[in-house]
Amino acid sequence: MNKVSIIIPVYNTQAQIDRCLKSIVNQTYKNIETIVINDNSTDDSEEIILKYVNQYPNLFSYYKKENNTGLADTRNYGLTKASGDYVLFVDSDDYIDDDLIENLKKYMEKGIEVIKFKANIVNGKTTIIDGPVFQETDGQTAFDLLVFDDIMLDSACIYLFKRDIFVKKNFKFCSGAYHEDFGVVPLIVVSAKNVVSTNIIGYYYVQTNNSITRNDDYQKTIKRWEDSLLHYDNMLQYIRKFSLRKKTEENVKIYYTNAILLKLKSIHKEDRKEYIQQIKQRNMIKNIKVRDVRQLVKRVILSININLYLKLLK
Repeated sequence: MNKVSIIIPVYNTQAQIDRCLKSIVNQTYKNIETIVINDNSTDDSEEIILKYVNQYPNLFSYYKKENNTGLADTRNYGLTKASGDYVLFVDSDDYIDDDLIENLKKYMEKGIEVIKFKANIVNGKTTIIDGPVFQETDGQTAFDLLVFDDIMLDSACIYLFKRDIFVKKNFKFCSGAYHEDFGVVPLIVVSAKNVVSTNIIGYYYVQTNNSITRNDDYQKTIKRWEDSLLHYDNMLQYIRKFSLRKKTEENVKIYYTNAILLKLKSIHKEDRKEYIQQIKQRNMIKNIKVRDVRQLVKRVILSININLYLKLLK
């Protein structure tokens, strides 16, 4: 039976972490280890964690960092402590279905490197996030199937990964950067030996006022955009190592380019000039391939005026 390492970074989630840890205890699949890393929380999260560690010492391992270094660095730390065949990332304000890992067991038994499942977004009401479902295929084909129809392609928490992906291919989350999933998950998918995308709904993504995507701090908004550009540059370095098919390489570049353009909408118009220049310096508009009339119009508008394109998106 494959062993699964569940990695849970924690930072100031005292209101939600009990539900998260309880969902781990309730797993019907029993060959698991849970690595809980406290990223120097300032609330009472540790007290709740220790309750579970003391009650279930064979299930939970606990580590506390001396400094707050962010989600990416904390996940990377968790990976160094993991010993399982597979790795599952769970954020401490979210939770998982009791049968999630058991339902994915048959794919682990087949040795699938990347196993994708579905999530519910919990925000007053519960909404299922849909997306493509397919049987075992190679990573490039999987990416091509997901790239235009799955809005959560880059969320690390809705995949079960073979741990060897991180060990042998040296994938890491980009420390100190926002959108750490965006920086690495698409590259893991596209480089995988095999991938499945299931219709199993097993993750509950709880949107709170502390969620990064809902933070109203404008300086953080700027840093998120700058970090997205950093991830783009890193992506170009990574894909040089892969022998990607032409269409798949184009799709990877389109995916990152579209995401960066959409994120630019959150930057105040008077501040965009510098960032538009960075897009132009990288010649990113050429990544928009003219495969149909809609893409032709998009590329023409972007070539003329990026602000006009952003205005038309509203």
